Amino acid sequence: MSTDPRFDEVTGEHTTGHEWDGIEELNTPMPRWWLWIFYATIIFAIGYTIAMPAIPLLEKATPGVLGYSDRAEVAKDLAALRDNRQEMAEQLPRATLETIQADDNLYRFAMAAGKSAYGDNCATCHGAGGQGFVGYPNLNDDVWLWGGNFEEIKETITVGIRSAHDESRISLMAAYGLDGFLTRPQIREVAEYVRLLSGQEFDEERAKLGAITYAENCVSCHGAKGTGDRLQGAPDLTDQEWLYGGDVEQIVETIYGGRAGVMPNWDQRLPPETITALAVYVHSLGGGEVEPIMTPAADDTTTN
Repeated sequence: MSTDPRFDEVTGEHTTGHEWDGIEELNTPMPRWWLWIFYATIIFAIGYTIAMPAIPLLEKATPGVLGYSDRAEVAKDLAALRDNRQEMAEQLPRATLETIQADDNLYRFAMAAGKSAYGDNCATCHGAGGQGFVGYPNLNDDVWLWGGNFEEIKETITVGIRSAHDESRISLMAAYGLDGFLTRPQIREVAEYVRLLSGQEFDEERAKLGAITYAENCVSCHGAKGTGDRLQGAPDLTDQEWLYGGDVEQIVETIYGGRAGVMPNWDQRLPPETITALAVYVHSLGGGEVEPIMTPAADDTTTN
């Protein structure tokens, strides 16, 4: 209900004349400073509406007298970013690893581009962290079938392994069992000898026989001491690193059926600057080498 406004002696203020169940409402004015701020925001809003794009229409907003556009500013920033990236991207295909590492900006660009390209194209097979899986090499260690320096990694990415590229890197692990070159007992004997070479438990009798078969069939690629040959992509059999597994049954399976994994040639899918960036990133994962190690297996000094 409403009553006539009156002066409230307790608070020293007038009432509004509103009363509910004996409770009256005081007519307390807003502080002057608050009112001035409120008026200022109204003036600012009007000015902003006039100066800047503000009122939405059917297809666009009012442009404002200043003609400012967030969209245009973002487009300008993106164009500048593309120009900057293009300038560095053009340097990559011709650059050496030393040149890239000597330029902090170029190195950071190559690492960022390489990591992005790796996630888009390589992580499915080699793992998000480059750890690899059975049949897909671990890129974090220092074991390389075709060489682990920057140029060798770049070449492998470019032409692939057993790919459709004319210059693809090709090695052949024959299917000694499927193709009838060796009997199953002979294959088991060779497997035991390979276990001996790699410092694992082995059957001594079988390993002795396997050494003879190994010398007749495997030395040309893996070397007399089993140290491998990067010129042929033949793995070192003396270490504890196995692409397809190192227990007896897995080795038997490899000898019996052969191995012929394929890595695509990425030169048909990725531009040269991206391949270079990928090589920089893979080289940085932990196992990259500085100088090439390509000693033929015949010398029995090949390291892997």
